[in-house]
Amino acid sequence: MTEVKKAAKKISPSAARTITPRKIRIAALLSVMGPGVIAGLSDDDPAGITTYSVLGAKYGYQMLWVLVISTIALILFQDLGARIGVVTRQGLIGLVRQKYGARSGVLSAVVLILANVGTMTAEFAGIAAAGQLFGYSKYVTVPAAALIVSFLVLKGSFSRVEKVFFVLSAVFFAYIIAGFLAHPDWGKAFHGMVVPTMPFTKDAVFIATATLGTTLAPWGLAFIQSYAVDKRLTRDDLKLLRVDVWTGSLLTGVIGFFVIVTCAATLNRQHITIVNASDAAAALKPLAGTLAKDLFAIGLIGAALLAASILPLSTAYSVSDLTGRPAALDDSPKEAPLFYGTFAAITGLSALLILIPGAPLITILVVSQILNAALLLPLLVYMYGISKDKRLMGEYSATKTMLWIYRVIIAIVFVCVGCMLWFTVH
Repeated sequence: MTEVKKAAKKISPSAARTITPRKIRIAALLSVMGPGVIAGLSDDDPAGITTYSVLGAKYGYQMLWVLVISTIALILFQDLGARIGVVTRQGLIGLVRQKYGARSGVLSAVVLILANVGTMTAEFAGIAAAGQLFGYSKYVTVPAAALIVSFLVLKGSFSRVEKVFFVLSAVFFAYIIAGFLAHPDWGKAFHGMVVPTMPFTKDAVFIATATLGTTLAPWGLAFIQSYAVDKRLTRDDLKLLRVDVWTGSLLTGVIGFFVIVTCAATLNRQHITIVNASDAAAALKPLAGTLAKDLFAIGLIGAALLAASILPLSTAYSVSDLTGRPAALDDSPKEAPLFYGTFAAITGLSALLILIPGAPLITILVVSQILNAALLLPLLVYMYGISKDKRLMGEYSATKTMLWIYRVIIAIVFVCVGCMLWFTVH
């Protein structure tokens, strides 16, 4: 039964006369929405906000075109991931194991887990840094955040958890307001979006690769596929699901755009160098006012909380999918011990790393980003192979045109990663 029919069925006869087909379609869309918006916006995590902040502060509006390409790639591969999940009823890592063998599946899962621990540490680091801007110690904010996300997922039903995710997603609009408060040069911003230029230096290549990698995150690709399965969407829902995916991916790009132009209009103009997103928030106060600083910090906290909920969930889905064990938010911890155990372990370990005095956080974060870059390329290749497999996808397999587009995106990622490795060695 399609979501339109489901929505119509819930309408009482007395209300039927006042309910138009348009309202039914809107209700159906709202019932399908979730995977795309949540997966897309969770990519704007502290690591992503930091990347966008550094790009805007160091290069101004010049490299906004990198974000445009990254957003297009995100739209296409998130759309593909959601479609694969609905059609095959399996998560990404499980499909990799089925199609490419146990070794590929296990290796992908191991690298994903290691990268996710590092990235999860970055989420808690973002919470700690943003909390300190408001005068709170990390020994208060990090444990509180870990308990909040654990309680949310371990004690909530699917529908309840999804509603909280949507509420957290609304915090990202703080970046849009901060962007307008910074009074950017909209003409230069548009020029940077449509005219590709960049200095061919180590730092520029690294930030371009990081922008592509943080936007098209491996854990986000794994999450959207498993989440579509957990939401129990059917092939009849694919058209509405595409609207959801495109909306979420475009919002991801929009948020990234406003972070970049905020830093370009303030920090780059004043030649201020930053290391992370909390530096950007602190530096905004004398340049764009206290409100802009507070909004930037609030956005960072919301981004971190959303990603800190999604990222271990993505890991739990992948581990359970690889082993063929139950993985659903509507299951109880007794019914899905591996699923919930993985979530708790990733959350607890990452929070602990932040709280250990003298922990090599920079090393952890750098290694996690390298692992993300190393994992992204094979995951895209695996998804490309699955997309054209008629045995798995049937009538929903990719067309020749889309296969060529996927190849172009994979080639761009390959060139970026290759240039990054070349500069690293030399």
